[in-house]
Amino acid sequence: MQQPAVPELAHTHTRPIHWLATATAVAGVVALSSVLQPNSATAAQSAAGPETGHAPAALAPPDPADVDLPLECGPVKAIVVKKATGDLDGDGNPETVAVVHCDAPMGTPPDGLYVLTRATGTATPRIVATLVDPKDSTTVSDITVRDGAVIADLLSYSSDDVPRCCPDLKNTAKWQWKNGTFARSTPAGAHSV
Repeated sequence: MQQPAVPELAHTHTRPIHWLATATAVAGVVALSSVLQPNSATAAQSAAGPETGHAPAALAPPDPADVDLPLECGPVKAIVVKKATGDLDGDGNPETVAVVHCDAPMGTPPDGLYVLTRATGTATPRIVATLVDPKDSTTVSDITVRDGAVIADLLSYSSDDVPRCCPDLKNTAKWQWKNGTFARSTPAGAHSV
């Protein structure tokens, strides 16, 4: 057996006294941290603080159940199948984007994609835009609201010969509020099939 070039050091072997010293140090840190706590946070501001303006309370996102949806469903009802919320127009209040279709017992009913808002001071939401019209025979498979834009994955049909159960086209669309309307574009990196 070859001898090491460096002699053995005493501190390289743990002994019970080392474990006892480590446990005592850890216990001391824990005990000290429980005594030295910062002051608890409060929502109230001190009277000596600077005067600030009060921001209006943010409105709750509009609920699609509170809106008359523009679908003619005959004997079945319109149902909301997906929704997303976010501030789309930069006013500080959230809008709701809702995917809605008729609750058909069979087949793949087309979706409508609607933007709902609520004006400040009113409790009743209203539809301000139709992004996808059910007459277009499109299915919205996914929606998100990100960075003030609506992004949706859309499924559609290449021709009337394609069975209505099985959309054969997929693309992604993006709507952004610009100059008082929702402008549609294709997001970077989106691919059509």
